[in-house]
Amino acid sequence: MAATSSFKDDWFGNIRKDVLAGIVVALALIPEAIGFSIIAGVDPRVGLYASIAIAMVISFTGGRPGMISAATAAVAVVVIPLVQEYGVEYLFAATILMGIFQGIAAILRLDLLMQFVSRSVITGFVNALAILIFMAQVPQLVGVGWQTYAMVAAGLAMIYLIPRVTTAVPSPLVAIIVLTVLSIWLDAPVNTVSDMGELPEGLPYFIVPDVPLTLETLQIILPYSLTMAAVGLLESLLTAQIVDDMTHTGSNKQRESAGQGVANVVAAFFGGMGGCAMIGQSVINVTSGGRGRLSSFIAGLSLLILLAVLGPIVGQVPMPALVAVMIMVSIGTFSWNSIPNLTRHPWQSSVVMLATVIMVVWTHNLALGVLVGVLLSGIFFTGKVRSMFGVVRTREADTATYVVTGQIFFASVDRFSESFGRESARPDPADHVIIDVSRAHFWDISGVDVLDKVVERMRRNGRSVQVVGLNEASADLVDRFAMTDKTGVEIGLAPHP
Repeated sequence: MAATSSFKDDWFGNIRKDVLAGIVVALALIPEAIGFSIIAGVDPRVGLYASIAIAMVISFTGGRPGMISAATAAVAVVVIPLVQEYGVEYLFAATILMGIFQGIAAILRLDLLMQFVSRSVITGFVNALAILIFMAQVPQLVGVGWQTYAMVAAGLAMIYLIPRVTTAVPSPLVAIIVLTVLSIWLDAPVNTVSDMGELPEGLPYFIVPDVPLTLETLQIILPYSLTMAAVGLLESLLTAQIVDDMTHTGSNKQRESAGQGVANVVAAFFGGMGGCAMIGQSVINVTSGGRGRLSSFIAGLSLLILLAVLGPIVGQVPMPALVAVMIMVSIGTFSWNSIPNLTRHPWQSSVVMLATVIMVVWTHNLALGVLVGVLLSGIFFTGKVRSMFGVVRTREADTATYVVTGQIFFASVDRFSESFGRESARPDPADHVIIDVSRAHFWDISGVDVLDKVVERMRRNGRSVQVVGLNEASADLVDRFAMTDKTGVEIGLAPHP
């Protein structure tokens, strides 16, 4: 019963807004899909057909309702050398293998790796995308007449002012329709969608990539497919998290991973390139009221109808109208709170966020930017945990007690070893040493190894050593991996409180 209710909510719980939002997304997808095709060095049909197939298929197979997936620049950039050297048929084959890899990733639950992406990295990712979206509009604003600037300004005014009057129709859709009518009526000298590239005629059809089924072909497409799969999943899962935050709802990341794989395989068999979730189009969808799977399906279906039936009219849509929509997306995507938070948050978090932004904007490589952010987050976290380590020594009669506090792992082993020094070299050396680790935890074999060395060093100096307070997990690690002769050391579990 719950599954039936969820199905109804996903598809029919928000019909009017989902349909209207899907139409807005479809219009905004056209220039982007053409642009991504140009980046990849293929015919505009390849990007447009991919967007149709992926958007429609992911509406059924994806795990994040309301998120838009289509052909993307992140994947297009990866395949440039493949297309240049081997041709578009190898691109289709690589896209099929990409989808298979994403399905395998879903089975292996690689989506769980998102747990290691910090909030600072996600904020940096979002801000970088907002900047890239805005930068992508700049060529449409350079070397043009005043009419273009006037239409962009009018478009932004409608987008932001109409919701104050009514929300019955998405304001971006109103802006696109009004500016298109004005552009045609006034014969305004502005760039149109048709100037981006030739729109395809007819419907996409089923094809099988014309490549030899040999080991050599696999060796050619394998590295590209792996990279495409990784980049596509990374952007999709990050976008899913962002849409989760925007809509205050959860999503099934494993299903999303598998769904992306299925969508890419289908796209390739219909003459499309690879793709993934799109943060810009997803923001347009959510901002326009789209929440369910129907919005993604309508986006793909509307794009299909627009190209097959209304191609000549779509070609006359003025680019300033779409630029205004994308500027709205850029403004809405950017996390403006992150600017004052630069001084409020810990400096490490700010560095991670800024490093992610700089790397993504500099390289236009989302995966590389996120990788840098994750690595920095890990380094800062390790340093913080390392700094919380401490050892206190007390002396009573002929016994020295060392009380260890904190985490003992690869980054803190040097401090652990230095804290004990050479017992015989102290002004008050003791014959018996107690190492109390009831307030500490051993995490890895590096921690066990340093304990080994400290105990062995003290024994060589004629001290008797007792290690007490090991918790159960640490004791198990020590029992399995410690090399010290246990006959000379007492290993005792921490007493229950």
